[in-house]
Amino acid sequence: MNEHDSETMAGLLINMGLVRVDDCDDADIEIMNTCSVRENADKHFFGTLGQLKKRKESEPEFLVCVSGCMMQQQSIIDTLKAKYPWVDLVIGTHNIHMLPSLLEKVSNEKTKLVDVWPDTDSIVEGMPSERLFKHKALVNITFGCNNFCTYCIVPYTRGREKSRVPDAIISEIESLVDDGVKEVMLLGQNVNSYKGMTDDGSYMDFATLIKRINDIEGLERIRFMTSHPKDLSDSLINAFKECEKLCKNIHLPVQAGSNEILRRMNRHYSREQYIELVNKIRAAVPEITISTDIIVGFPGETEEDFEETLSLVREIEYDSAFTFLYSIRTGTPAASYPDQIPEEIKHKRFDRLVEAVNEISERKNKAYLGKTELVLVEGKSKTDDKTLTGRTDGFKLVNFPGDESLIGKKVKVEITDAKTFSLMGQIIE
Repeated sequence: MNEHDSETMAGLLINMGLVRVDDCDDADIEIMNTCSVRENADKHFFGTLGQLKKRKESEPEFLVCVSGCMMQQQSIIDTLKAKYPWVDLVIGTHNIHMLPSLLEKVSNEKTKLVDVWPDTDSIVEGMPSERLFKHKALVNITFGCNNFCTYCIVPYTRGREKSRVPDAIISEIESLVDDGVKEVMLLGQNVNSYKGMTDDGSYMDFATLIKRINDIEGLERIRFMTSHPKDLSDSLINAFKECEKLCKNIHLPVQAGSNEILRRMNRHYSREQYIELVNKIRAAVPEITISTDIIVGFPGETEEDFEETLSLVREIEYDSAFTFLYSIRTGTPAASYPDQIPEEIKHKRFDRLVEAVNEISERKNKAYLGKTELVLVEGKSKTDDKTLTGRTDGFKLVNFPGDESLIGKKVKVEITDAKTFSLMGQIIE
């Protein structure tokens, strides 16, 4: 979501006649777009922001703008005013479309400005985007969240859930396809709860939206994230079978394997319901790959609770998992829970979880040895210019020798090696 916001801001600035530069020292304007999901991001933000102070003092015309989820918290704004008064513009998540006019104001009037909206009922359509990839694109279908998981700051920084009109989504994707896009990633804090109003006043659900997108000529792949288990419908499961462009991969955050912890997290499902849902998905789509999010050390987590998470991981056998140490987010209910887990215990449990997740991921990847996979080439490897990298339908990362002329195309790759986080292969002519 933040990545797409950055693409939108870049598009707005380019429309102003500005040009992106590779080196911060060459920039006239620097924008730091923030995320507040984890504490480490907060620390990194303030550390990086502090490094800009000397340049701002020596070059007063250099503009510093900070944006994103962190700015939606009053405590952050207060810290900026007290310790970083040289920041020129503070903008939140709800008024990105105003970035050009706000930058012009602080530049022309030589003033400092904080313009953060607590929320908004409106969705601004038609904003430009400077995409990171020519052949794939991020497309928001919802904004905000109504779930209020007790550990999560998102409902407070992104606001209440809002769904885009279906025709606006379809029109955007059609334009993207005309511009060379082969794959779209549909975005929302909870895409499963999408409820877009149609012209006749009725509402379209997520599965129906996917079916409409599946009919767009020229589009080759559809992905989405993130799914909340409590809202994953039978019709969406059927869409995996009925829509040939919908990739056979789903990110289904579980967060914990203990019913008590799930209750305290306000997740609205039990361990048993989650397992039943996964079994239903795999029965309908046996080849589907499943990833998840897991939080370690949530307040009140006992050793028995953690063991239940470990046993769930071993029972489900995820293809991959994003694992996190619980991080206190000021303003969330869990931040005030009295039974916080000591850091030492959190880290030990985290290490045990990662070991289990990685062992399963490597074993599942080795099952691909000798198979041929259709890979959408994304670009060059970050570590080797002669190696290309891409994704399978199931979102497996594949590295293989090849020419950059293949970027954006689908190629058949025979898998020759398997590692924990990626596959290696050779192109089959």
